[in-house]
Amino acid sequence: MTLSSLITDPLTILFVGIIIVVGGIIGLKLHPFLALLLGALVVAIMTPGTKPIGERIALEFGNTCGKLGILIAMAAIIGKCMLESGAAERIVRSLLKVTGTDNAPLAFLASSFLIGIPVFFDTVIFLMIPLAKAMTMRIGRNYLLFILAIMAGASMANSLVPPAPGPLFLVGIMQIPIGMMMIGGFLLGLITISTGYLFAGYANRKWPIPLRDSLDARLEDIRTASLKEDKQLPPLWFSLLPILLPLVFICVNTALTSFSHTPALLGFLGDKYIALILGGVAALILLARQKRPGREGMTSFVQSALMSGGAIILITAAGGTFGGMLQQSGISARIAEMTKGYQMTLIPLAFLVAAVVRTAQGSATVAVITASGILSGMATHGHLTYHPLYLGLAIGCGSKLVPWMNDAGFWIVCKISNLTEREALKTIAPMQTIMGIAGLIGILIAASILPLI
Repeated sequence: MTLSSLITDPLTILFVGIIIVVGGIIGLKLHPFLALLLGALVVAIMTPGTKPIGERIALEFGNTCGKLGILIAMAAIIGKCMLESGAAERIVRSLLKVTGTDNAPLAFLASSFLIGIPVFFDTVIFLMIPLAKAMTMRIGRNYLLFILAIMAGASMANSLVPPAPGPLFLVGIMQIPIGMMMIGGFLLGLITISTGYLFAGYANRKWPIPLRDSLDARLEDIRTASLKEDKQLPPLWFSLLPILLPLVFICVNTALTSFSHTPALLGFLGDKYIALILGGVAALILLARQKRPGREGMTSFVQSALMSGGAIILITAAGGTFGGMLQQSGISARIAEMTKGYQMTLIPLAFLVAAVVRTAQGSATVAVITASGILSGMATHGHLTYHPLYLGLAIGCGSKLVPWMNDAGFWIVCKISNLTEREALKTIAPMQTIMGIAGLIGILIAASILPLI
């Protein structure tokens, strides 16, 4: 192989691109948006094309924004309104009433998983860890179990179930029906969080951690907050509406499309953009009913929500640009050639790529974006013997490995929960790894037994 052919080889381009993105984020401490965009630029320079490099990059960036901008913005509004209105707290308390105090960790596991579907990961942590402290104050034990249960549920929802940013990008670029990803991610999530919960119980028994006083969460303040009356919170049905409305419409539309002709009205309501907008409207009505902030107050709530979602949109769009440039390099065809006759190996390959990127640069969302960009060509044109859904789910599970000190979520959990770095490393990282591997095993079994094609 000549030097010129080596430089233009898709595997070389892929290696250079990943080095730039990972090295930029870790070594140069660049923002993921800048690192991904720089990686896309270098990959575009190394890849011959008929259009100018700047135009190719701008086109891919715009395509990704067009597909995901509205969805992420609506998810941000839904999450903000659920927090401010007290809807999320109502969901948690209702689950606690059903499970009872003894099964409270299960309630936290289920709550964080459900709330983590429309709400960003860090927001779930900010919401639920104070509740875990209040519950520990009430029963006097199981603090680590509560923390790990919250982490397990929120992290799996973040990587498996739309409208979380990573899965949203994944279903778009890999052309997986969003309703199918919702159902598949939810079912696989139940398996993975169950294995995570088993480890959490073991860790809680082996390394019990007490509830600690801190300046930002004094034990006396926690005791006072736990006495808040239920009548100050919205009813359960209204609290669930912003989540259930888009989920139900999208899933019903997907089911009807698969088996029969979809009625025009359901087709309209089940469109992912319309469904998420309806969820956002329901969330705004819920907020207005509970807080009555007035027109100016509502504007400030929406503005703050969009500010938090804007950074996600930029990172996601830059990731789409990076993935698009990699696709133009011919990497999918090269992977297809290397794995010809061994298509089932693509599932662990997808898992491994996501795991390597996550471990190297820390962000599960960036790992999902990068891996799906690399493998999207195989998902759409690879003539797989199983549905591309399984590749998408494998990427989601791989993005759970391995959280450590380069992961912003790792530090959020440490600082909010008052776990030391050593305590977090020996509990959170193993639990995430176990959940990811359990998911991979489940996907391989399901793809063999139920290929869905």
